Amino acid sequence: MVRPVKNIVIVGGGTAGWLTAGVIAAKHKARRASGFTVTLVESPNTPIIGVGEGTWPTLRTTLAKIGVSETDFFRECDAAFKQGAKFARWTTGAEDDAYYHPLVLPQAFSQVNLAPHWLAQSGDVSFCDAVCPQGVLCDEGLAPKTIASAQYQGAANYAYHLDAGRFAPFLQRHCCEKLGVRHVLADVQRADLAEDGDIRAIVTEQAGEIEGDLFVDCTGFRSLLLGEAMGVPFKDCGDVLFCDTALAIQVPYESETSPISTHTISTAQSAGWIWDIGLPTRRGVGHVFSSRHISDEDAERELRAYVGPAYRDLPVRKIGIRSGHREIFWKRNCVAVGLAAGFLEPLEASAIVLIELSAKLIAEQMPACREVMDVIAGRFNATTQYRWGRIIDFLKLHYVLSQRSDTAFWRDNRDPDTIPERLSDLLRLWRHQPPWLHEEFDRVEEVFPAASYQYVLYGMGFRTEIEREALADEAALAQRALRENAVQTERLRATLPRHRDLIRKIVEHGLQPV
Repeated sequence: MVRPVKNIVIVGGGTAGWLTAGVIAAKHKARRASGFTVTLVESPNTPIIGVGEGTWPTLRTTLAKIGVSETDFFRECDAAFKQGAKFARWTTGAEDDAYYHPLVLPQAFSQVNLAPHWLAQSGDVSFCDAVCPQGVLCDEGLAPKTIASAQYQGAANYAYHLDAGRFAPFLQRHCCEKLGVRHVLADVQRADLAEDGDIRAIVTEQAGEIEGDLFVDCTGFRSLLLGEAMGVPFKDCGDVLFCDTALAIQVPYESETSPISTHTISTAQSAGWIWDIGLPTRRGVGHVFSSRHISDEDAERELRAYVGPAYRDLPVRKIGIRSGHREIFWKRNCVAVGLAAGFLEPLEASAIVLIELSAKLIAEQMPACREVMDVIAGRFNATTQYRWGRIIDFLKLHYVLSQRSDTAFWRDNRDPDTIPERLSDLLRLWRHQPPWLHEEFDRVEEVFPAASYQYVLYGMGFRTEIEREALADEAALAQRALRENAVQTERLRATLPRHRDLIRKIVEHGLQPV
């Protein structure tokens, strides 16, 4: 007898649980009349980690699809715009050492690869500034849109910085009030397995048994369902990514009119790096480091030196990082999303986007019945495994390209034994031809496209051998694109508002509907 999949049970709240609930419930809203249900069970006693404050532009599409107002999001989540990341002191460690990984593609990216033309010119303009306007917008504290822009639309591509402690409750209200998600506050004691190895039900302290057809594990690092009940091992990647600890601190602004950075600032330290994220009401600052290379005490001293003596009494919160992921992500009728699936250091803000991509894949490929679930699980595992691997490669790239040799941390990161084979192969390739729309980026939803690699490679001084004669056929097109970027940069500088000014207008007056 065919067993339909209609009752989805998400175990665990936070950003992972509620974002997944929203994406699935919105996608299958029309099926509610035929008995399709989404139930989220979360403990009333487990606090969320609440430091995931950086996102990708994908969140705009996700929020729009589940019916969230961008104006409400700004008002309730202490949100700000994010236009990329600035990496300081990563290449040489000098005070003026910095580059941007922006969120816009290089000018005319689908028509011409500007990287070799920029390399051939060897001018004083950075790669980012030569091919896109966003680094200049970030330098000058400008927003990516105006108050006249419709919700989720802008003059430049953008993501968000947000208060994770406010974001999850905001999603919860929306999911329960607008999307029909059933919310159960209860502590999960165990998962009961059926004879065939599926999860039959979860057993809770306050609500008894809760049965389901598909269980989504959003229980955080514990991975109560996929890890504990289903026995899926954890694959540690601490041999590639060394950072295993974070110290987080919330820093107030000097005044209510202080500028808000419109990008994440990542500043390299002796054995890690410090993130600095601007929200309207405060800055979120944290030191991510390798405990093998520095003590907690010295790491905290570096963090406090960064924020300055005026904030010497602010409390610091310690967070353990175990870089890695489950060997598979979907086993039988259980799939993990968020920290239950794994975690990597937040250098490129990949945590929330992995939640989005996983939730989207589950919602779009929701098995009609149990009989086809294993086929879909296999596809999900292959896609998700690829994504985690590519993110690990991209994070490691930042360390491999560094020229710093002042501490063992930076020297150890360039040890060939710590570099994934695929990344080593690509770096050899890119010594002779720059990344672009080639076979190494052949997925429809590539987590980091060729443009991202270009911004990091050439921002950190990587050199590709260029045959100038081979550029002749595209020289006119490339020069036209570079000139157009200069014109566009000046146009945006003249028309875009200051970041804080726009946020104030959004909160007071709201954005236009789409």
